[in-house]
Amino acid sequence: MNPKTRSAPPRAMAMLESLRGLGYSTGAALADIIDNSISAGAKEIRIDFTWNGSASRITVLDDGRGMDDSELESAMRLGDKNPLDTRDTHDLGRFGMGLKTASFSQCRRLTVVSAKDGSTSCLRWDLDELAADPDGGWLLFEGPASGSQPFIAGLEGKKAGTLVLWEMMDRIVTTDYTSDNFHDLIDNVESHLAMAFHRILQEPRAKIKLLLNGRAVVPWDPFMTGHPAKWASPIAKRPTDYGTVSVQCHVLPHRDKLTSAEFEASAGPAGWTAQQGFHVYRNERLLVAGGWLGLGNSRAWNREESHRLARICLDIPNTADADWKIDIRKSTARPPISLRPWLTHLAEDTRERARHVFAYRGAPAPAQGNISIEQAWRVAHLKTGMRYRIEETHPSVAAVLAGAGALQPLIRSMLRVIEETVPVQRIWLDTAENKETPCTGFEGEPDAAIIEVASVLFDDLTERKQLSVEEARKTMLRAEPFQKYPALVAKLGSKK
Repeated sequence: MNPKTRSAPPRAMAMLESLRGLGYSTGAALADIIDNSISAGAKEIRIDFTWNGSASRITVLDDGRGMDDSELESAMRLGDKNPLDTRDTHDLGRFGMGLKTASFSQCRRLTVVSAKDGSTSCLRWDLDELAADPDGGWLLFEGPASGSQPFIAGLEGKKAGTLVLWEMMDRIVTTDYTSDNFHDLIDNVESHLAMAFHRILQEPRAKIKLLLNGRAVVPWDPFMTGHPAKWASPIAKRPTDYGTVSVQCHVLPHRDKLTSAEFEASAGPAGWTAQQGFHVYRNERLLVAGGWLGLGNSRAWNREESHRLARICLDIPNTADADWKIDIRKSTARPPISLRPWLTHLAEDTRERARHVFAYRGAPAPAQGNISIEQAWRVAHLKTGMRYRIEETHPSVAAVLAGAGALQPLIRSMLRVIEETVPVQRIWLDTAENKETPCTGFEGEPDAAIIEVASVLFDDLTERKQLSVEEARKTMLRAEPFQKYPALVAKLGSKK
């Protein structure tokens, strides 16, 4: 027996209003529109924001191959394409919903006009018109709304291309919204697009030109490619049933190694801490900007200050969407079980490297013979937890203890008091609040002050321990923090 069935189509207005709540930011919504332009072969995409209070609008114009009337109707229909269908390898779409859902999340009137082979078609969704006739169904309107004709004039005279017009932007221009807020939005959108499409915009092999209110969007590279003070791993690849997944791990330089301009520019739209973790790309388009993809050991890793310099580039093919659970907004991804151990291992190594750079303020490894540095502090891992101890083998500490005589017990007592009163919690809190490690290693001190301190140790090495000038200098260069100042150490023992 055939089961009894009923036709239960969704109510147009209820469905459309629900789709408005998918959670797109304006930048993410426009990125979805740009994806369509790139898939259509566009070389230049122009985005224009026009402020006019509640009548403000945004247009996106591209010079792609365009659509004829039937193709435009298909593009404007919700659910016209099955996300399981095989797509072109360079297609940036998947669900066939981006144009509509991205637009509805920002505006109540979406007009799309497209030219192909010299003929032009125009269709629009108008939620207010549909609301006026709740039983009218899924009605697409032909042509622009009354008064909107001038806003689609950018496509006039063109044989190919597409223009998207957003009007009645009630999710953007809300109560008390001002032109200043609108201009701030433009800046935020520019930052988002510069990040999402940085590979596609990057010279000398830029695939598109992206203009925002007539100004070219400058790509933002999360990985500071080419900076001499950063670390990058070889590219690791893992074959899967849906194609090859590629990973390259990066540890960015500590602030000590950057100019003020470099440090500010490299923070990214959301800041240093937020940009740490995996940056997931599909067809060179950034989908996920930072975060640890739910990876971790006993529990998922969070974004932490100590790992903020870790950024991992991860490339997946567009055939991996289902396995990686790419959402309709192209903003979340979850690695499949089969790849999680591999990715966790790579991330653990990168996080530890980043933590080391962050904790030690980017102190360089010794240049000569890869000799380890004598550190003034060491970490003791005890059953009761970690404790920080003064390292008595450090030349400065050893010199004091050796020459202390009867005062040695008193000095050891003083060192123990210092160890037990290190303001660990205060240092941690100040670091978290200021988002920067405290200054150490004579940072900011004049050369004369450094030489004054270093000279005391140098004199002990040459007089008490009877080292030659050259041996004493080598000992100094193997001790923290003097290894950071080879030029100053070279002056020690020189005759005036």
